[in-house]
Amino acid sequence: MKLITVSGPPSSGKTSAVLQAVRFFPQNVRFGVVKFDCLSTCDDGIYQKSGIPVRVGISGNLCPDHYYITNISEAVQWGLNNRFDYLISESAGLCNRCSPHIRDVLAVCVIDNLSGINTPQKIGPMLRNADLVVVTKGDIVSQAEREVFSFHIRKTNPRAAVVSVNGLTGQGALALSKWFERAKEIDSLEHMRLRFTMPAAVCSYCLGQTLIGKEFQMGFTRKMEF
Repeated sequence: MKLITVSGPPSSGKTSAVLQAVRFFPQNVRFGVVKFDCLSTCDDGIYQKSGIPVRVGISGNLCPDHYYITNISEAVQWGLNNRFDYLISESAGLCNRCSPHIRDVLAVCVIDNLSGINTPQKIGPMLRNADLVVVTKGDIVSQAEREVFSFHIRKTNPRAAVVSVNGLTGQGALALSKWFERAKEIDSLEHMRLRFTMPAAVCSYCLGQTLIGKEFQMGFTRKMEF
């Protein structure tokens, strides 16, 4: 089975890009999707309408990064048990610091042109460590804006390939499907490593503290200078 990690800011067009790419595969190629999100998602219904088996993981009041990494091995086992040819792990980078990419696993980051030309420089490991950056919603902005946006992507991650995909028409999705085909086969994530560390977040507020004040701030904290 081939595992692909797809990440990106909320509403950047991840699901649409994946579905457009899947349409270029023969019908006998089996896809499965595991959707990780924080509070809620309706993307599972979109995948189900396309005939793609899907599982949803909602982190709730847990750090979505840590929720992801403590469940991805079981997600892979689910894919193997169902004999999928491809398993897509889709996660929304809610804080732009997420690190969902795994070494030797195809890493895709989806980002849209409407997010602002400086957005690529504000996104952390999910873009900086991606193999492929998929740019969506290019039909809504000018050619000049698209070029400036792509420049900032390449400045942030000069090693990644950049592909533009229209989630409505499917333009560019063939190139994305060819990248999917390059993904490596895996049979387990045992002893594999993340490409970057997860955010450090072990403090009193992680454990449910709601009171404000220095005396209530215990654990891993970082203070500003004023």
